[in-house]
Amino acid sequence: MESSFNGSKSSIPTSSSAGNPSAHQLSMRILHMINTLDPETGGPPEAVRQLIKGYESIGAEIEVVCLDPPHAAYIRDVHCPVHALDQSFGGRYSYSPRLWRWLKANIERFDGIVMNGIWSFPGVALRLSAKRAGKSYGVFTHGALDPWFNRKYPFKHLKKLLYWPIQYSVLRDAVAVFFTTSTERDLAKASFTPSDWNSVVVPYGIMEPVKSSQAEAECLELFYKSLPRLRRRRYLLFLGRIHEKKGCDLLIEAFAGLTGLAPDMDLVMAGPGQTGMQAKLKRRAEQLGVADRVHWPGLITGDVKWGALKGCDAFILPSHQENFGISVVEALCAGRSVLISNQVNIWPDIREDSAGLVDDDTLEGTSRMLRRWFTMHSEERNRMADRARACFVARYSMRRAAQAINNVFSSIAAKDANVDESYAGSATGGRGIDQASVVDPAVQ
Repeated sequence: MESSFNGSKSSIPTSSSAGNPSAHQLSMRILHMINTLDPETGGPPEAVRQLIKGYESIGAEIEVVCLDPPHAAYIRDVHCPVHALDQSFGGRYSYSPRLWRWLKANIERFDGIVMNGIWSFPGVALRLSAKRAGKSYGVFTHGALDPWFNRKYPFKHLKKLLYWPIQYSVLRDAVAVFFTTSTERDLAKASFTPSDWNSVVVPYGIMEPVKSSQAEAECLELFYKSLPRLRRRRYLLFLGRIHEKKGCDLLIEAFAGLTGLAPDMDLVMAGPGQTGMQAKLKRRAEQLGVADRVHWPGLITGDVKWGALKGCDAFILPSHQENFGISVVEALCAGRSVLISNQVNIWPDIREDSAGLVDDDTLEGTSRMLRRWFTMHSEERNRMADRARACFVARYSMRRAAQAINNVFSSIAAKDANVDESYAGSATGGRGIDQASVVDPAVQ
């Protein structure tokens, strides 16, 4: 059965009328759809959580509908109404008759809807429901159209080819297909054909947690309590799913081969274990003689996570594919240098701002990156950490992403009302959004 959970959110003004002369500045009522808010499933649930905070900061209304159990603990920290429908069939495809009915009863309440993720039933349900109700919707692919998946999983690629006519219709009819970087946008176009949709790159990031120096110290203490052996050790922090996509095997091998350069350095592999890979990596660490220097705290969140970020020597992610990398931005926010592969799509920003090190997603590339960090003078490491913080401040506020999405739907409202034709785009037969109009210069 459906359950709606109302988090502790501040009072938010509602959208008034699409006929308002300042329609492109309206705060819209937006629905986000996602299969699950479970943080163990990866980045999209955290992205939605951060967007919720961004919407609040600009005065937009936000609700979430998902297929999670209504009493799941992980939805209780979401600061907006969450409609947890607790029903789906077909595994990851997430077929849900209850979602059909919920959309039919509720879609009229929203000015715009955003689907988070593809390759599943909720996107199909959204397309049909929005079409019947005359509502605009957008889709975040969250990296799922990266060609890496086609190369890595050829059998799954064949299944996706069969499903593509259905998935493509969802993307084609969206008022915007949202991407977090231009690299992600361009790679998506190369994965399947046809690929004629309205791409919108939105500025992306996180909402910075407001913490005093005392609170930061308390966060660090919470982390040390969870891993007391690290209290007097330097450590590198990996933060993400323990999955082959993340290059975890490369990291264990490279770290083991260079421990002699940094005898006081440990490695923290923080994240949920998936596909049995964590057990394999633990055995490999034992074989390489570094098991006592590699720590596996599991999924860490909240203050413990921020304590881990504040205490680490640097953050590391030698991933084979990342459309953005929320955890990378969290490290930048904490003022920590990031060591990443050139398959994390924000790597050009990191290199341009000298906020970390970038190399290939290979064992050789990961080893080079670690060697450079281990042999870097402490003063240069400190300067790089300062630049990391400056990089975050300049580039990665989720407030800008929320404003951009709000502007997409408010520009459609303005166009429909024929109020501000200069603001609404018309590049793709009435569905288009002018990319330049999406981001309000006042929040850049």
